[in-house]
Amino acid sequence: MSNMFCFQCQEAAKGIGCTLKGVCGKNDTTARAMDLLLFTVRGISIVATELRKNGKQPCDKLNTFVTDALFSTITNANFDDDSIYTRVDEGFIKRNKLIGKALEMGISLPEIDELKWNGTREQYDEKAAKVGVMRETNEDIRSLKELIVYGLKGMAAYLEHANRLGYNDVSLHAFIQNTLATITVDNLSTEELTTLALKTGEMGVQTMALLDTANTSSYGHPEITSVSIGVRNNPGILISGHDLHDLEQLLEQTKDRGVDVYTHGEMLPAHYYPAFKKYPHFAGNYGNAWWKQREEFTAFNGPIIFTTNCIVPPLPGASYTERMFTSNSTGFPGCKHISTDENGHKDYSEVIAIAKNCAAPTEIEHGEIVGGFAHNQVMQLANKVVDAVKSGAIRKFIVMAGCDGRMRGREYYTSFAEQLPKDTVILTAGCAKYRYNKLPLGDINGIPRVLDAGQCNDSYSLAVIALKLKEVFQLNDINELPIVYNIAWYEQKAVIVLLALLYLGVKEIHLGPTLPAFISPNVAKVLVENFGINGIGSVEGDLQKFGLNR
Repeated sequence: MSNMFCFQCQEAAKGIGCTLKGVCGKNDTTARAMDLLLFTVRGISIVATELRKNGKQPCDKLNTFVTDALFSTITNANFDDDSIYTRVDEGFIKRNKLIGKALEMGISLPEIDELKWNGTREQYDEKAAKVGVMRETNEDIRSLKELIVYGLKGMAAYLEHANRLGYNDVSLHAFIQNTLATITVDNLSTEELTTLALKTGEMGVQTMALLDTANTSSYGHPEITSVSIGVRNNPGILISGHDLHDLEQLLEQTKDRGVDVYTHGEMLPAHYYPAFKKYPHFAGNYGNAWWKQREEFTAFNGPIIFTTNCIVPPLPGASYTERMFTSNSTGFPGCKHISTDENGHKDYSEVIAIAKNCAAPTEIEHGEIVGGFAHNQVMQLANKVVDAVKSGAIRKFIVMAGCDGRMRGREYYTSFAEQLPKDTVILTAGCAKYRYNKLPLGDINGIPRVLDAGQCNDSYSLAVIALKLKEVFQLNDINELPIVYNIAWYEQKAVIVLLALLYLGVKEIHLGPTLPAFISPNVAKVLVENFGINGIGSVEGDLQKFGLNR
């Protein structure tokens, strides 16, 4: 029996699955802890769903627990076994309380392990080895169930961000829990699971729309912005991840303290929001995509805050480990965790004190990059864009959203962008943009050839833009637009984006650098036949396939 089995990310070992240690860096003990946490969440979801059916709505704290638990199992989010098992402890307590309420109401619950097992910490590891993804023996059923679960993880991540800004939709929590219950209790066919996967995509669209509303209502609509990628002379704090609420609190607490704040990775798009431009110490963006952080964090010199996933475990003896901080669903052994109080407030005083005693960041590049092309901003340019398309100045849009990663094969995306004809425009969101957002690709009649909509959740903006263009050009089908989809994926937030696009009817999506290891051959065949999903090939071959020869 292997120590673990995990195939939820694009870098799954040998394209099959990690069995000894995760390529992401998580140990087998961490993988099993996550399996047990998901087992616990399934049990909670089963009882919560039955309570809803009988008119009893679970409390907000329970919903928050489930989204946090799912988020903490996303790739590169949490490597701290203790923090995961603490969630397991809390989960069993919550589940048992729910069972008690159900019994009081005379509700009949299924006789399954998720509702019966009550173990001790000493028994956790042994149990965890039996409740992982391989518990489902049918390859195709397992494939579709995991596709749905990974979509739910991505959905939970985006829902949690919206919740922290005070925006909520209880129907989304209900869907997550009901879906987990359904795939655990019911014997669904592959057809029924395929339908449920598309329903997950539909709810993913609603979740990303909620987060878009939360972000824009709180901080304004993103606008075209030039972001510095150089450094200043003050000490700095580097904030990574996706959580804008955390960034807002950090900027407030660092005002007039002689410390600058820099973004990293997926936090870059924060610079596009008007509300953050009032902070003169919001210095710019430092570095590139998440996977380059080891060398970049060493050069930064100051403390680093992880607000969400995208942690690469530091090498032993790394100089920056003692200045790493985690928050929310993230965790790493030995790093300080910044907790949230009951009012949603975080105290960054320790981070600020460390920063004031650090050297200023070492410059690793200089110049500026431009972004802020979310749906509201692009709609303001609609006439200019439409005219460029009608005149032939823009032949096609290429959606190159998604994730970046460490595999050498991802050099494909840089080369693809470089070789695109000059009458094409790249629409991007997510950290995949770091493969080409610093290239001198120029513009078309003043329209930059790389339009960055923002974070991975802002792929929603790209869908809104496509639907608006469909309306403007009076087309019957979104697939009639001059748009090519060449998307990179890495983790589970990309899965919910993919399911959302499939729900919206987008076809002929090319997904790379490899197809998901959790997709069985039969399920892959269905995706190809029904949705036209394909992998990538060579740059030259794909340019020809897309009709993008120079």
